[in-house]
Amino acid sequence: MIKVLLVEDDVRLADALAGALEAGGYAVDQVRTAEGALAAEPADIVLLDLGLPDMDGIELCARLRERHDVGDTAIIMVTARGRQRERVRGLRSGADDYVVKPLAIEELCARMEAVLRRTRRRTDTPLSVGPVRVDPATRAVTRGGRPVELTRKEFDLLVALVREPGTVVSREHLLLRVWQTTWPGTLRTLEVHIGTLRSKLDVPGLIETVRGVGYRLAADGGTPPPPDEEPTGHSASASPGAASAVSAAPAAPTTSAAPTGAATAARRP
Repeated sequence: MIKVLLVEDDVRLADALAGALEAGGYAVDQVRTAEGALAAEPADIVLLDLGLPDMDGIELCARLRERHDVGDTAIIMVTARGRQRERVRGLRSGADDYVVKPLAIEELCARMEAVLRRTRRRTDTPLSVGPVRVDPATRAVTRGGRPVELTRKEFDLLVALVREPGTVVSREHLLLRVWQTTWPGTLRTLEVHIGTLRSKLDVPGLIETVRGVGYRLAADGGTPPPPDEEPTGHSASASPGAASAVSAAPAAPTTSAAPTGAATAARRP
């Protein structure tokens, strides 16, 4: 059963909405405040009102996105704020959809189903490119079967790239997806994280820079590093160093080279 977290401070509206959703086969948990939402158990989808008593819903959405157990949960904002500016702010804060009240329950359910199809397709299946394997469900990364330790932002950045191998992902999209901002001042932060990610993954050519646009994950997985080689014994041929040592060694004296004086003395009668 799909679990829904309903964040709504209007008790009458929340009860009516929860009843309709439960009749449609959803399991619904209700909270009235941002504090309650942050303390709630993870859900498959969050229906979020913006006019909460203790925190603006847009700020709450951004904070939910920062949590590793909610990072890919579907979030739909359900609010009376219908101005374009508010819609843009809501979507940029991390919401998957934005619905304006009053609303028809049939439309809301249809939007929930559409969002869940997208988020489940993203999160349920591990993703692999070349030797790198990413599991969004467990937030684990391996390279050639060996674990790679990444920070939360590094992991989110890698997921954003690995979901679209071979496709150029713009810097603005990465900033919005990982940092929930498109402020140009954050570009340096993005560049630093890309550099660290390249270093930790250690797969040359995996993350390509498309100058002036963004980054692309090589569809062929880049060039994996060579495996560690074990010693196989001594070589039959001497190494250059050994050859030099042999040639530099002094020659042993021979008995055939007698001193000139001794030879002369031996010929005297």
